[in-house]
Amino acid sequence: MKKMILIVMIVSTALSCAKKVSTENTNSQEPKKDSAKETVVGADSDVHGCKASAGYTWSELKKECIRIFEGTKLSHYDDGKTYTTASYVIFDGNKAELFLDTQKESIILERKSEGDSWTNGDWQLIPWKGYVLKKDGKILYTGE
Repeated sequence: MKKMILIVMIVSTALSCAKKVSTENTNSQEPKKDSAKETVVGADSDVHGCKASAGYTWSELKKECIRIFEGTKLSHYDDGKTYTTASYVIFDGNKAELFLDTQKESIILERKSEGDSWTNGDWQLIPWKGYVLKKDGKILYTGE
């Protein structure tokens, strides 16, 4: 009787460890593809090839991908409110490009000569104790 129980246990153990045969197409050597789309890290290039995950943004002024946080930081003007965002400006000769937290597209400003303000319509960037950015005569941002 002990031998019979031992044989049944050995057979059941052997059968439970046997390779499972799939009822799916066994002729195909291709791996099964997951129906969910895979997200590849670093595959977030924009239309210009700039990778936002690496901190790059397209600059219309420089015509290349740049990291705006390497430019001059502008902070909201101290109007008694607390803000957690920042905006940036980069310079190239007599032109400046604004990257504002309130605008989808950057804004290109120009100045006539050294020491003048950069302007574009109702936007004005004044070089005074760092920089002051105004729109319609109202101070919006300041920076060094």
